[in-house]
Amino acid sequence: MTVSSLLTGLQHIGIPTNNLDRTADFYHALGFESVLEAVNEAAHERVAFLKLGNLMIETYENHCAVGRAGAIDHIALDVNDIESAFSMTKAAGLKLLDTEIQSLPFWERGVRFFTVEGPNMEKVEFCQKL
Repeated sequence: MTVSSLLTGLQHIGIPTNNLDRTADFYHALGFESVLEAVNEAAHERVAFLKLGNLMIETYENHCAVGRAGAIDHIALDVNDIESAFSMTKAAGLKLLDTEIQSLPFWERGVRFFTVEGPNMEKVEFCQKL
């Protein structure tokens, strides 16, 4: 089995913001719909998931968004077996930014995820909706 066999596609693109309402209004004007609004209690951040067709944006109000080109924080890949993906990326020697699989109470039953660093210091999140 390979990591690619666990991937099912792009889950979302993560965009930090200093003003969640303004960001949501912008994407709503482009035709995106709000599909989930939540609070990440651990980070004290409001979060919104906005969807247009099969494209999902996760925007979160962290009050330290850089506000310049290149400000996208991460891309998240959808996986169907987070434990296997974690083991395989670790065995492949990828630079893990998380020492263990993380979880958040987003969506109906939560999500589990971890992040690796790409060759350009981009963050790639592996995420499984439960």
